[in-house]
Amino acid sequence: MNDSNFIDELQWTPEAKTKLQNIPYFVRTQARKRIEELARETEAQIVTVEIVEQARLEFGQ
Repeated sequence: MNDSNFIDELQWTPEAKTKLQNIPYFVRTQARKRIEELARETEAQIVTVEIVEQARLEFGQ
């Protein structure tokens, strides 16, 4: 399997990072993991505000 098929760390837009910082610290790690899972599921290379919002809706916030 080719290692280039895997992205260890996704890039985040500044706006998406800001949204992540607005998530309470005690769930931020779990939220970040789920947000990055959603990004990978859509084969996105950059986490955008739209992906963060999609995760927020999924979490019911």
